[in-house]
Amino acid sequence: MLEFTSLLTILFFLLTVTFVMWRPKGVNEAIPATIGAILIIMTGSVSVSDLGEITETISGAAITIMATIVMAIVLESFGFFTWAAEVLANRAKGSGLKLFWYVNLFCFLMTLFVNNDGSILITTPILLILLKNLGLKPNQQIPYLLSGALVATASSAPIGVSNIVNLIALKIVDMDLYLHTAMMFVPATTGLLLLVFLLYLLFYKKLPKVISTQVHIVPNSSIQPLKHQTSNPLSKENTSFMLKVLLFVLLVRISLFVASYFGIPVSLTAVVGSAALLGWRWCRLKISPIDMLKRTPWYILIFAFSMYVVVYGLHNIGLTTWLIQIMDPMVSGSLLNASVLMGSLLSVLSNLFNNHPALMVGTLTLMNMGLDPLTLKISYLANVIGSDMGSLLLPMGTLANIMWMHIVKDGGIKITWRQYLKVTFVVIPPVTIVTLVLLYYWVSWLF
Repeated sequence: MLEFTSLLTILFFLLTVTFVMWRPKGVNEAIPATIGAILIIMTGSVSVSDLGEITETISGAAITIMATIVMAIVLESFGFFTWAAEVLANRAKGSGLKLFWYVNLFCFLMTLFVNNDGSILITTPILLILLKNLGLKPNQQIPYLLSGALVATASSAPIGVSNIVNLIALKIVDMDLYLHTAMMFVPATTGLLLLVFLLYLLFYKKLPKVISTQVHIVPNSSIQPLKHQTSNPLSKENTSFMLKVLLFVLLVRISLFVASYFGIPVSLTAVVGSAALLGWRWCRLKISPIDMLKRTPWYILIFAFSMYVVVYGLHNIGLTTWLIQIMDPMVSGSLLNASVLMGSLLSVLSNLFNNHPALMVGTLTLMNMGLDPLTLKISYLANVIGSDMGSLLLPMGTLANIMWMHIVKDGGIKITWRQYLKVTFVVIPPVTIVTLVLLYYWVSWLF
């Protein structure tokens, strides 16, 4: 029979996850997470020494993600994202089918260059404006918006730096960013291609075949005036500047993997890159870096820390021990079992409790299973696939999708759970399983 402390810890965990996903009256998700963490600490499930270990574990990941978000805000000030959307719309050349592929490419790249939550926050408002300007009806907009959201969220799987939870888990398993990407990029990207292809087949009849060729995206009020731009966003001068910005950001992203390979802190490299981009903006737009104090979503740090405290409480009362007893006999001795079963477990946990706590629980479980190094690595990567891709089965599976549902609703597009599930129940299970199997074959070939 569970002790009273354990029962309280489980109860507070369930309440925390419920309120994080529900967000009554639009309350910031960091608030219920913080309250849940305080309650867990009060039960005694998490000690003061545990808090120190938690801080050490998440600090590097949190700094890296915050530096990335700062870069995204700077790019927004430059007008980069609206420029990129106009380029894609222009390249569609009046074809709704081409626009579908370009929208998903846009969402994929935004996650790789920023992160999954940032990509949702950036791409969704722009797509809402773009699709409305194209004169598409609400039911015609849904295929673009829904596929873009699924791709943007799932795109955090190929490289660990695109998701704060992935970075925290990397720290726990003591795996560098370079090795993660070498083992994960090919199978995860292949899985993403399959996802887009299945979405295309599913939405083909609903996609408009012909769209307007005249579109100009007007940035929303959250974006600062683009003082440097000409009247034509796609002018040669403006395009040249945006390509330079893109090259700079690409070099910064590459430097993160180089730093990881040589043992240089990834967080330090990310901070240097964002500071350089801030300086560039200061010189060109005369906007002081002080505005970052207001515009940076610092609550993400509080949310990540608090959720890890909550999960650590579950770990301390024996949840991971229970999972070990179930999974160890099935995982040990077979890399294919390790990949498919751990990825499937994380998919289920993510859809039940959200992928943030699910991946943390899964990673802590792996660290106590006594697995050999290769099995540990492939099991961890399978966990990431489950939490980044498998979690998309239900709208509440990821924080990014919860935010997306709110954004599209505020934008006047109503997407019901039934509409969402009619798509995800067709595409997400096969994509997740195929990606997990590909992970096994790819890692087996590498090693």
